[in-house]
Amino acid sequence: MACIRPFAAYRPAPGREEQIAALPYDVYNREEAAEEVRRNPLSFLAIDRAETGFGPEVDTYDPRVYERAAALLRERIETGDFIREETPCYYLYEQTFQGRRQTGIVGCASIDDYLNRVIKKHENTRSDKEQDRIRHVDACNMQTGPVFLAYRNSDPLKEIVSDLRKRRPVYDFVSGDGVGHRVWIVRERDALRSLRDGIEKIDSLYIADGHHRCASAVKVGLMRRQSHPDYTGEEEFNYFLAVLFPDEELKILDYNRVVKDLNGYTKETFLEKISENFHVKELGEDPFAPDGKGVFGMYLEGRWYRLDARKEICCEDPVEGLDVSVLQRYLLEPVLGITDPKTDKRIDFVGGIRGLKELERRVKTDMKIAFSLYPTSLGELFSVADAGKLMPPKSTWFEPKLRSGLFLHDLEIR
Repeated sequence: MACIRPFAAYRPAPGREEQIAALPYDVYNREEAAEEVRRNPLSFLAIDRAETGFGPEVDTYDPRVYERAAALLRERIETGDFIREETPCYYLYEQTFQGRRQTGIVGCASIDDYLNRVIKKHENTRSDKEQDRIRHVDACNMQTGPVFLAYRNSDPLKEIVSDLRKRRPVYDFVSGDGVGHRVWIVRERDALRSLRDGIEKIDSLYIADGHHRCASAVKVGLMRRQSHPDYTGEEEFNYFLAVLFPDEELKILDYNRVVKDLNGYTKETFLEKISENFHVKELGEDPFAPDGKGVFGMYLEGRWYRLDARKEICCEDPVEGLDVSVLQRYLLEPVLGITDPKTDKRIDFVGGIRGLKELERRVKTDMKIAFSLYPTSLGELFSVADAGKLMPPKSTWFEPKLRSGLFLHDLEIR
């Protein structure tokens, strides 16, 4: 049974939401983040990536960066950029993109549900990235970026959400990347109870995006418990900001690979080598998006190829049977020498939102070869998480991304 409780959010003052709402902190490098903040000083990125307020001589993880984030957040609250809800609420957060709509329930998830695997993960986290968000949350005393959770569709909950969406939204805007955003506030007692009852019928929640935000929020909560051994479990630090979406509304995009060289092979010997595990067919100059599981596209020297995994290398294991695993185990590692894709500088990853033309561009500029993949499915993600296993890095790309700054969760003990 999942526990997602309402909370009294800080949120943008009406009329300022479009300027404040920002893409997640980790989709930008430092230069891109600084440029975005220069373009729009009200962007929440100025708080999420407070190093943008310093020159390059100040390290991204310098203590002054976190001090600035906390000070800037307090200043923005005091000057009226954000308002505080008077009572605990749920919120509905709808995004529309490329003709598709997804509507999530915004609330606060229990860190115990994460520890007890009611909330399940599918990838590992890096300690340096965790430490960054731990320090940010601890300094600001708020969680500023929601964790993206998915659940298997629930018809009763779907009906409740559908009825609540008939109200007038408090926010309704389209961001610069073409994504529509609408937010509704749910504060009436009966509506709160209906949503909470519907959520409690969900057996498992799955982290779709935001593993580092989730892990760091849990660790901050555990730190606060140590500092307050008389805690009751009701304090806000026992919960973290999350948005819950039904699986039927979500879409995972492909997450493609580009590699710098052929590991010493000529084109001819490389094609001969990969033919041991894949049926290889040259297609021509038109970009090729795989049309099913076990099928891969490859772009090499101005030509696209179709690779079909031979039957003997496919399996039903929830992790080893993933297309990203098949490509890694039977081509990237044994042929191209990419043994650890997390650390190898010869490989890079390109989210499907950038399109296949981006793969061609990379091969024509700084890479030698590109691979297009069939997207991992929600069912595969659920199967891996249910088995307590982990996906290879860069297995899923969710789009659109949740915005930061629309909902802030205050950890203050009250």
